[in-house]
Amino acid sequence: MTTFNTIYGELQGVEFRTLFSNGKTDGCLVRQENLLRTPYGDLIPQYEAEDLGRRHLKPFYFYKNGSIKSVALQSQTLIRTPVGGVPAELLTFYESGKLKRLFPLDGKITGFWTAKNEYALADALTIDSPLGSLCARFIGFQFYESGSLKSLTLWPGEFLTITAPTGTIRIRTGIAFHEDGSIRSLEPAGVVKVKTPAGPLTAYDNDPQGIHGDLNSLQYNPEGEVIALKTVAEEITVIDQLGNPHLFAPWLKDNMCGTERKVVVPLKVRFSKGRIIFDDRQESFSMEQCRIEVRPFDRKAGGPAYSCAV
Repeated sequence: MTTFNTIYGELQGVEFRTLFSNGKTDGCLVRQENLLRTPYGDLIPQYEAEDLGRRHLKPFYFYKNGSIKSVALQSQTLIRTPVGGVPAELLTFYESGKLKRLFPLDGKITGFWTAKNEYALADALTIDSPLGSLCARFIGFQFYESGSLKSLTLWPGEFLTITAPTGTIRIRTGIAFHEDGSIRSLEPAGVVKVKTPAGPLTAYDNDPQGIHGDLNSLQYNPEGEVIALKTVAEEITVIDQLGNPHLFAPWLKDNMCGTERKVVVPLKVRFSKGRIIFDDRQESFSMEQCRIEVRPFDRKAGGPAYSCAV
């Protein structure tokens, strides 16, 4: 064991290991108690595993200049953040030393310690966000290097009701912000009608795959205009300059629990520089030169994914 100097103080009882498959060493394990004084509070890196939920000692990662890259804390510690005091067990930082991510809990999910066990330890937190005061059980927070809040991730089963550019929306999973504090994306907890460049569309992802709130299905530009969404309720026909129709629609796939029930896979729609874009087909059309028709999706039809003709 040895010592290592960081910009926040000296680490004692350091054990270096090769932590990546490429042989690069940029982290260490800490085997004794250390105190690091940072702008966000005094931190004690994890040096022993105390309980079933955190039975593995986690590495302490750092940048070449000695700044902390990520550190698991020995015990939950109140951290000074741009959204107020928030308890944390795991922190990550930018190379500049600015706070990047914060996780109130950092349990190791296994067959012996489940997400349900971890959720039972989560407390509701009240924070100051660009939308005002918010209270919920949060999995994590992300910040821009400037200190502005970048995203919030909610525990499954947690919901917030917020005022978005398209009206009051109940959300799940999380919400992300532009650096100026305007909403960048959110995950609707139910179907919601929104105004888009193609006309009104029903935004909803029935099976969001993400486990964080950094990028959600309903997305806005800083001016509050919808620039992307997923829908399970509508299909879109684009009539091109030659009068040819191009149909884009949600589609049905087998349910994992049995083929007798189908699951709707949402249609992804994006808008950029006057174009409507369907990324799954890698096709885009000029909205000025084409005609857009929106109709309800007929789930009973159950056709193949993305029929190419009407």
